[in-house]
Amino acid sequence: MTNDDGVESKSLLGLGKALSEQGLGVVIFAPSDNQSATGMKLNLMKPLSFIHRADLEKEWFSNLDSVFVYSLDGSPCDTVIAALDGGLNKIIPGIRPSMLISGINLGPNLSQDVYHSGTVAAAKEAGLYGMPSIASSWASFDPDGMEIAIEATVDIVLKCLKVLDLEPPHVLERENRIGKEYLSSWPEPENKECLSSPSNSVLKAFQSGELFLNLNIPPHWNGLYKTTRLGMRWYRNAVKIGDDDSSTFTIGAATIDHTPVEKGDCDVVDQCFTSISCLPSWPQGHPLNLNPQLLAWILENTENGLPIWLH
Repeated sequence: MTNDDGVESKSLLGLGKALSEQGLGVVIFAPSDNQSATGMKLNLMKPLSFIHRADLEKEWFSNLDSVFVYSLDGSPCDTVIAALDGGLNKIIPGIRPSMLISGINLGPNLSQDVYHSGTVAAAKEAGLYGMPSIASSWASFDPDGMEIAIEATVDIVLKCLKVLDLEPPHVLERENRIGKEYLSSWPEPENKECLSSPSNSVLKAFQSGELFLNLNIPPHWNGLYKTTRLGMRWYRNAVKIGDDDSSTFTIGAATIDHTPVEKGDCDVVDQCFTSISCLPSWPQGHPLNLNPQLLAWILENTENGLPIWLH
């Protein structure tokens, strides 16, 4: 587990505690301080110190045999890379995580937020390393009611673990997966082979890290989910100019609104559903980007709002 709000975030630790109470082993390896809106920032060629936070383990968890909490003086993506590419094996030998959970973020990560969010970036980075991953956000900046987001996230994590291999087969794998049925064939015309067994194709993509989940849980959650695509969100008056004697610009939108989009994440959250967006880890045009026909299939094939490949 990681986040961008920092290792002492109550939403991160609360989610870790809830997962531990489900009988799951939990490793938290999170930034030592707030790294919100850092996107996929990396601290290259800079030694990053880490600390074992035994104090947080004792404060938050009862089963100390299966819980580990560490902080890293770096970004969310730094924590993922350090953990997966040798860090965990060094400090906790023998630990092999089944998935990466990033969050729960304080505040929504909707629409183009996924480009800026450190929470989402960590999940995406894990995907680039072949690790199944979930980003989770509480669609409010008021932490009151966070237990709602914890409940919704635990539910999805448990559903994912039921369909995943407990040891992801492609972590740190360097093989060329070009040609897999779930990948885009761009710049060639898209093939429909992925639709011959779409649920299996999506599951393979999730298991391999080519697809990750982005959750947004509203404060007035109705207890239901909807599978979404990214909506269309607008930040208005995003720059505040300093007084005449101050040479400063402050970035932070005065207002936020959105244009309605069918099955858009913004719209669904406004309707009090938890939004589940299935997003590609790799950028458009990359050989490991997902087949867009498969992404469209996911939107249309749901049961009780959940993508059917999770059932």
